[in-house]
Amino acid sequence: MNLGKYVFAQIFEFVPHNDFLKFVKKYGGDRKTRHFSCWNQFLCMAFGQLTHRESLSDTVMCIGANTKKLYHLGIGRAISKSTLSRANKKRDWRIYRDLALSLISRAKELYKGGSQLEVDIKDNVFIIDSSTIDLCPGLYPWAKFRKAKAAVKVHTKMDAKNSIPDFIHISDGKMHDVNVLDMIVFLAGAFYVMEGLPRLRKTLPDTQVRRIFFDQGKEEHEIRAGVFRKDRQGEGTEM
Repeated sequence: MNLGKYVFAQIFEFVPHNDFLKFVKKYGGDRKTRHFSCWNQFLCMAFGQLTHRESLSDTVMCIGANTKKLYHLGIGRAISKSTLSRANKKRDWRIYRDLALSLISRAKELYKGGSQLEVDIKDNVFIIDSSTIDLCPGLYPWAKFRKAKAAVKVHTKMDAKNSIPDFIHISDGKMHDVNVLDMIVFLAGAFYVMEGLPRLRKTLPDTQVRRIFFDQGKEEHEIRAGVFRKDRQGEGTEM
């Protein structure tokens, strides 16, 4: 007989519960709530994500199939789809944004000074890219992408040394990566790796920044690379 905690419960012991309650209080997340708290909502959605559920119905069904384990998982008891759906719709999303930023800040402190790169680079190295997430146009008419498709884009700046996101922005599917660069704070002397050599050259800020561009050619497996450096006088040099 296993007397230890479930892996799911062990993982969420690392989430600062007091900080989470502070964010809930800040945005009034548990106001007029009797049973299904923001913490329960967070655990249910995380359970669906970690177990690769494909919908709310799938998540609720899987949770309901493990009623004898829910107390030890920290969820408490089974819920209905309408309860979870209503909580996702009405509760303030900024609670979970602030929690994510708090966890990212803690992770940066833990991995400060470390590097998983195979080459020794003293300066900061960041990767800027985006991922398109397809959505149903009937359910998400606001997520403009194409005539018969809906989508959102997740724009990310990732610290290449520790794989921790430094910047995240979610937009509709039509927003080009160039437009997101205006939202990013660039560090002097840092390396930035991204796609789109021809189009991104002119977007360099007026600080000393080094960037590595990758541009996919017309032929299969053809990739052109270039380094573009802008000095303090604003003059660009391509190498």
